[in-house]
Amino acid sequence: MAEKELILISHGNMAEGVKASAELIMGEQEHVHAICLLPSEGPADFKQKFEKEIAGVNPENITVFADLMGGTPANVVSQLIMAGEQLHLIAGMNLPLVIEWLNSQMNGIDSDYITAGKAGMVDVSKMLAKMKK
Repeated sequence: MAEKELILISHGNMAEGVKASAELIMGEQEHVHAICLLPSEGPADFKQKFEKEIAGVNPENITVFADLMGGTPANVVSQLIMAGEQLHLIAGMNLPLVIEWLNSQMNGIDSDYITAGKAGMVDVSKMLAKMKK
């Protein structure tokens, strides 16, 4: 089975930060890549960087996590999907989502990444307030 690739895409350096944080927890990840849309860049620049990153990789083996639905990085990848690329795109990236993907790859199982990402969002103050009562 071919290795799966995860590409993190974002406005600014968020994708690099999420990758670095995931590697701090899970160790170095050679199949995780970060592509950042910098302030000086536009959609065409981002598309060029993205296409360079996926060159030679079977698109069916690529999962893409975007920082924001409707933002330039997600829109560029959405356009590629609409043009026929068989990429898997999820918007709303967070660290629990990435860690769930990494764990599923290590364990060779499918996982519901979106549920894991949502479950990682907790109102800790509210939870602690309930515990005080």
